[in-house]
Amino acid sequence: MKVIVNGEPREVPEGTSVAQAVATVSAAGSGVAAALNDEVVRRSAWDDTPLREADRLEVLTAVQGG
Repeated sequence: MKVIVNGEPREVPEGTSVAQAVATVSAAGSGVAAALNDEVVRRSAWDDTPLREADRLEVLTAVQGG
């Protein structure tokens, strides 16, 4: 099925979770947030939140700067 991850179209298998999709774009263990169709998904729900056809997932990683 096709979804949009960080503005890029991607093909993912049916049943792909938010957690699985986040893992494909970020190796960071912490400081990562995910929004599915403009709604923040709590990290505790990532494994239980499946992606659906045409969903839009934004993965944001916090960075330090100066």
